[in-house]
Amino acid sequence: MVTPSLRTTFFLLSFAVVGLTARANAADDATAKGGIRLLESRKIWDAAPHNAFTDLVRFKDRWLCVFREGAGHVAPDGKLRVIESADGREWKSAALIELTGADLRDAKVCITPDGKLMLSGAAARPEGAGKSHQTMAWFSDDGRDWGRGVEIGEKNYWLWRVTWQGERAYGVGYATGGAPGVRLYSSRDGRQFDPLVPTLFSEGQPNEHALVFLEDGTCYCLLRRDAGTKTGQLGIAKPPYKEWSWKDLGKQIGGPMMIRLPDDRFIAGVRLYDKRVRTSLCWVDPDKGTLTECLALPSGGDTSYPGLVFHDGLLWVSYYSSHEGKTSIYLAKVKS
Repeated sequence: MVTPSLRTTFFLLSFAVVGLTARANAADDATAKGGIRLLESRKIWDAAPHNAFTDLVRFKDRWLCVFREGAGHVAPDGKLRVIESADGREWKSAALIELTGADLRDAKVCITPDGKLMLSGAAARPEGAGKSHQTMAWFSDDGRDWGRGVEIGEKNYWLWRVTWQGERAYGVGYATGGAPGVRLYSSRDGRQFDPLVPTLFSEGQPNEHALVFLEDGTCYCLLRRDAGTKTGQLGIAKPPYKEWSWKDLGKQIGGPMMIRLPDDRFIAGVRLYDKRVRTSLCWVDPDKGTLTECLALPSGGDTSYPGLVFHDGLLWVSYYSSHEGKTSIYLAKVKS
């Protein structure tokens, strides 16, 4: 016979085991997520009807966030807005760039070896204009005066992002006129870009990308695909970047950005399509070829295209989203 006291003891032991198991599972989950947590996310801009496609940079003790303003996700009036902030909380407009007869799209910003800002984006023109897409670049010493834009790369190849490695710039361009595959471009001055690898990847309609370079020159390429299995790819190459190996990440991604943290971990900001559409941060394991979600940012609907900057022990993330109704620009601070 089991006495009441034994039943009580058994219940307490069972409860303790369940509690220990729950804590262990929570610890495993925290380990998988790398201890990452969201400190805050705030809307920083919503002046236009549609505000989207962001990038972020820390320049001369100021934050600069760049993005597209327009009447809609695709519209003929797209312009590139630059906003600035000293603390990441209060923002004001620094510049607005427009090009007559073109929808300027997907603003990207970086710092050149000589300490200038380089802003790039694609000019999408109506059919019959001779060029459906032409990548453009502008340069600035202060983020406010950008001068005249220059055409970079080949027409109808969208040079989606520019990344500097030492004295040379690199970027992956994808065809906008129906040709398959993406090309790797390089440049010595950020103005003249030539194909370095004419066919970098060709399967599954590859397009948007992010590049990360290590100290020894090793390059990692996070690549979006929109056909076939639609799964993202991770490419790896050593200088001079002519020979690449690729790993299938097994997940569909959009608007990719990737950086390496000071502790050598790779983190990416992407749009994820499983379950509900959202903008998320994900760990990327280059050795295993895996992409693991670690933090879904407050987002939904029309969302993605994050910019990532690690500063003062925090990961700063710009992105856009329509989860609160209007498609707006957000800034998140994340403890990693």
